[in-house]
Amino acid sequence: MMPLTFAKPGEANVIKKVGGREKTRLFLEKLGFVEGSVVTVVAENAGNLIVNIKDSRVAIDKDMASKILV
Repeated sequence: MMPLTFAKPGEANVIKKVGGREKTRLFLEKLGFVEGSVVTVVAENAGNLIVNIKDSRVAIDKDMASKILV
């Protein structure tokens, strides 16, 4: 497992675990970041990651992305 921040752009990854405090986990869960979901890093922009998850494009900061293990 590795944090989402290390994923290569364009490569599909399956989420294995979402860590962090409960508030953070619930926020990510509402965005679709749950175990078993496929997430693809589209781009990195000014310290943020732009990812595709469940047919949506979402921007998350690196701190939050480091809590998502793929």
